[in-house]
Amino acid sequence: MTNLLFIPSLVTKMLPTDYVGFTFFVGCMAMMAASAFFFLSLNQFDKKWRTSVLVSGLITFIAAVHYFYMKEYWAVIGESPTFFRYVDWILTVPLMCVEFYLILKVAGAKSDLLWKMIGLSIVMLVTGYLGETVYADNAALWGGISGLAYFVIVYEIWFGNASKLAATAGGDVLAAHKILCWFVLVGWAIYPLGYMLGTDGWYTSILGKGSVDVAYNIADAINKIGFGLVIYSLAVKSQKD
Repeated sequence: MTNLLFIPSLVTKMLPTDYVGFTFFVGCMAMMAASAFFFLSLNQFDKKWRTSVLVSGLITFIAAVHYFYMKEYWAVIGESPTFFRYVDWILTVPLMCVEFYLILKVAGAKSDLLWKMIGLSIVMLVTGYLGETVYADNAALWGGISGLAYFVIVYEIWFGNASKLAATAGGDVLAAHKILCWFVLVGWAIYPLGYMLGTDGWYTSILGKGSVDVAYNIADAINKIGFGLVIYSLAVKSQKD
């Protein structure tokens, strides 16, 4: 682990054909650039929207730090940095759920929605980690629990209380909510797919096995930066109203 601190010696080990390493590097830079953008734009918003944009910056900043370590781990070990990836997710995914609550506060969202979304995201990630690492022999069981928590989140934002609050708010809030819903439904779908490709279960005979680090890295950048840009756009429009 100590060697991870010596960046110059590791860069020489990343080959031009290392496309996985390339996406780790680009992901790190993209997340950091997005963080700078969100943080530097804070002063243009009033208190009502500043917190939402701040959270967007925190999401990409946390991801950037973890991608820094993940790219070095990949360069040295040559294996998928599962531990670092889940530490990243356990911090950033609940914050992405917080964004739903923050934009729906204008429609009267209560704290129970916030804690419900955070709780479901933590269950989804903890059980996914257990199935992928600690209890790999029962990966299908733990993956099923993780997938169930994911689908409850999807139901909540598309058809549940969060959806009703968005409809009540209407206008730009409703439009932003729908875009975020699509990010969760489509963008987050790569993660359970990656889980199944990386573990053994009933699905292995159908999907096979393989590494999806490139897809993970691209999905992370699109989802996290995209989430933030939707919030930023909503905040800009609300300031003009």
